[in-house]
Amino acid sequence: MAEVTGGAGVMRTLIPARIDRLPWSAFHTRLVVALGVAWVLDGLEITVASAVADTLTKPETLHMSSAAVGFIATIYLMGEVVGALVFGNLSDRLGRRKLFLVTLGIYLVGSGLTALTLGSGAGWVAFLYLTRFIAGMGIGGEYAAINSAIDELIPAKYRGRVDIAVNGTYWAGAIIGTLGTYILLNHMSLSLGWRLGFLIGPVLGLVILLVRRNLPESPRWQIMHGRAAEAERSITAIEHEVQASGVELPPVDRSRAMVIRPAENIGYLALLRVLFREYPSRSILGASLMISQSFLYNAIFFTYTLVLGKFYGVPSASTPIYLIAFAVGNLVGPLAIGHLFDTIGRRTMISGTYILSGVLLTISAGLFYAGVLNAITQTACWCVIFFFASAGASSAYLTVSEIFPLEVRAKAIAVFFAIAQCFGSLGPTIYGALIGDGTHPARLFVGYLLGAAVMIIGGVIARLLAVDAEGKSLEDIALPLSAAPSLS
Repeated sequence: MAEVTGGAGVMRTLIPARIDRLPWSAFHTRLVVALGVAWVLDGLEITVASAVADTLTKPETLHMSSAAVGFIATIYLMGEVVGALVFGNLSDRLGRRKLFLVTLGIYLVGSGLTALTLGSGAGWVAFLYLTRFIAGMGIGGEYAAINSAIDELIPAKYRGRVDIAVNGTYWAGAIIGTLGTYILLNHMSLSLGWRLGFLIGPVLGLVILLVRRNLPESPRWQIMHGRAAEAERSITAIEHEVQASGVELPPVDRSRAMVIRPAENIGYLALLRVLFREYPSRSILGASLMISQSFLYNAIFFTYTLVLGKFYGVPSASTPIYLIAFAVGNLVGPLAIGHLFDTIGRRTMISGTYILSGVLLTISAGLFYAGVLNAITQTACWCVIFFFASAGASSAYLTVSEIFPLEVRAKAIAVFFAIAQCFGSLGPTIYGALIGDGTHPARLFVGYLLGAAVMIIGGVIARLLAVDAEGKSLEDIALPLSAAPSLS
């Protein structure tokens, strides 16, 4: 199964076929755990930052203003966007493995240093913002490098359910962050508790960094960049590990051989031409799915405590209980129905989860406006809505990571992630204004209808433009830019 070279750097390869015919094994489980922690860390970071926000305004901590504390989240999201764009480009140029080690290391440094913010003077505030920006860069880079690596290493049969489940683990991080900060802030001094809260992620990340060191580079990336010998060593090592777990390898379909002529690295300007000249409908699809889910999530998640407090009188000390319920619904959805994206299919499931979550939000908005909900039933409505919306949001990341050529995959993920974050950042501002002091439920009712409409529109676009990628090799979904005419 060694690569056979032709003239002018052309080679024939069975690498994609060898990856896609692999049965599930302990190797794939280890891969998913080691790489999938990126979403756990992001959910943890955002939750910890939200949980300690009020604490940082206290005189015994940093004594920051509410506006200064609020800007911490903005800085973190800005870091994510920059990190995704910078490290997405580097991941396509230098490889997946180098970047998923580097980005995790950057996150560890940034989040660890946050705990060393010792004062509230201008210099210390700048230091705090810098460390949150660095941590955000690491996590943003993770999104681009990790989604690429998972898609390229997971067999086609399992790719959809794995991506959906992994992206959904963001909410496992939210649960860990909620429980951790609740314990730390209520059983330790505030000055120590908030610092330890920001160290939960780095401790977990250090353990995962050790596991990641033993993961291989993506053989798909290696062969598409002309590194035939390295790709052969990587895929052989993977096959040996799969066999060592007692799994028998099926034969390789040699008719699936591809002819490759390694292409030059492609920058962001060239990427835009690829996206909007060669794949315009797919670009519209990716942007629509990412923007709609980001808007809805940021709108609801960043303001749910305001709704509970302003409309239902829930004290801030009790909101973690409601967040855990909200997060459980988000976590269970992708795990429970993720496999349907591989069996029923992408088009039906993506459009269905988006439209259904929009319809359910419309119904709950009517119940809210009618005044028949309380804090518990409102949270129950959110749990049901986001059971489906969470799977839909995860499918947006799956979509943008599998429908574009390998050579630009990480950059494409980064671009759509950045677009989504920019539009999504409008959600909290709009909904915060609609919530106000809680005396005008009609305004929030209109806001809920807006969020529902955004999701339904995203679902309709998915129904029209979604790519039926279930069970297909990545190379069949989007032909690599380095693919060459067959050798005679």
